[in-house]
Amino acid sequence: MIGFIIALLSGALMSVQGVFNTQVTKASSIWAANCFVQFTALLVCLAAWAMTDRSPLGGVWQVQPKYMLLGGAIGAFITYTVIKGMDLLGPARAVMLIVVAQLLVAYLIELFGMFGVEKAGWEWRKAVGMAVAIAGIVIFKWK
Repeated sequence: MIGFIIALLSGALMSVQGVFNTQVTKASSIWAANCFVQFTALLVCLAAWAMTDRSPLGGVWQVQPKYMLLGGAIGAFITYTVIKGMDLLGPARAVMLIVVAQLLVAYLIELFGMFGVEKAGWEWRKAVGMAVAIAGIVIFKWK
C-alpha cells in the first residue's frame, strides 16, 4: 500500500514541478531554469543524505555497468522535455503523453529484460491496458 501512495505522490509532484519549472523558464531560459532545478535538487539531496544514512558517497562509483551513472544526465533532459512539453501542449496533455510514454518504455524494459531488470513475459492484458491508455489520450484531445 505504501508503494501505491508513494507512486501517486510521485506523479502529483512531477506534474506540479513541471508547471513550476515552466514558469521559471518564462523568467529566464530553459537551460537556466534547468540548472536551477538540478542545483536545488542537489542541495535537497545533500541535506537529506546528511540527516539520514550518511553512507559513503563514493559508493555510487561501485555500480556496474558504469552507464547506470547517467541517471542524472538523463534527469536534465527529462526536466528540459517536461518544461518544453508543458509549454507547448499545456500541463494535462503533456502529462498524459509523458505517462503513456513512461508506461510503454517501462513495459518494454520489463519485456526484454533490459538494464538488469528481470525479464517479464508478454501479457495481452498489459497490451490492452496500453491501448486503452492511448485511446484515453485520443479521447481527451478530441475536440
